Amino acid sequence: MQDDSFISIRDVSKHFGDVHAVDQVSIDIAKGEFFSLLGPSGCGKTTLLRMLAGFEFPTFGEIFIDGQPMSSVAANHRPVNMVFQSYAIFPHLSVSQNIGYGLRNDKLSKAEMEFKVDEMLELIKLQGYGDRQSTQLSGGERQRVALARALIKRPKVLLLDEPLGALDKQLREQMQLELRALQRSVGITFVFVTHDQEEALTMSDRIAVMSEGKYLQIDTPNQLYEAPQNRKVADFIGTVNFFNARTESVAGGKVSMDAGPLGKLSAAPGKLEFSEGQNVLIAIRPEKFSISIEKPASGNAIEGTTDAAAYLGDRSHFYVRVNGVDKPVAVSAQNMDRTHDVTQTHQGQVWLSWEDDAMVILHED
Repeated sequence: MQDDSFISIRDVSKHFGDVHAVDQVSIDIAKGEFFSLLGPSGCGKTTLLRMLAGFEFPTFGEIFIDGQPMSSVAANHRPVNMVFQSYAIFPHLSVSQNIGYGLRNDKLSKAEMEFKVDEMLELIKLQGYGDRQSTQLSGGERQRVALARALIKRPKVLLLDEPLGALDKQLREQMQLELRALQRSVGITFVFVTHDQEEALTMSDRIAVMSEGKYLQIDTPNQLYEAPQNRKVADFIGTVNFFNARTESVAGGKVSMDAGPLGKLSAAPGKLEFSEGQNVLIAIRPEKFSISIEKPASGNAIEGTTDAAAYLGDRSHFYVRVNGVDKPVAVSAQNMDRTHDVTQTHQGQVWLSWEDDAMVILHED
């Protein structure tokens, strides 16, 4: 266990018969951190969250919260609370009664109860809503009430199982910002489960990208996007173009490569190690390309033909066919000049260019 670890997951596995839902996972989470478990359905993220909550127990391994082992601690005695996607708001209770539900056995005076509930209403920006019935609330308001009900007991850890999944896109984006601001305000450790990459990138201090019961990489949102450590992470976090290449030399902090139709290229190796004569992948994000009609005077450039284009307001997307490359190259360009549609300008033959630091070199597997 690391000295600064508030939650420590040590070699934890969870087996359901022959299915290894979680397979020897070790993760350390700091106090006050907004930590996300990100991955597709069936990757083990929700099972791991349920083990933190005490709804499931590890087949092997141990979970520590604030230095205390949790293997023999029942769910209702753990210093955690949980928010679900379904809200689970009681329809027959008012907003105040829903929020204060967890305090009913705490032997508080009426004044103390009202003070704590009012404090939560202010925190979630629903002052004056206390007497409303939960059926009179919007989806976003119901989710805020569910958060307040979970936070009013001041748990050491708040667990969130895709709590924004039932909201529409615009409200979901608004709630992402509000949830992040709320976490910073209360300073409680949040462990958040989602399959939505953008959601995880928006809110998290760090993210564990999971697949088949293991994590592929744990890092900050910026590092996961800009410096993925393998193809699965690069492919899962946003859109990316992959190109085959073969290393020719590794020296002076640079890897020189023959990338076939892309030509001779050179880039920094990042955190991975490479050797001469190794087959590798080059990953380039769509926005790292520049698209032009004229051939750039210098630098990395390839010629292609526009296969499809879409104008999306603030940006335009292009798919460009390049000889020798199996799939069309995805390109994203910001629409800085709003007076014309750039997709009409960049039809037919175009040039794509990019900087050396736009390339991420990955192992072929």
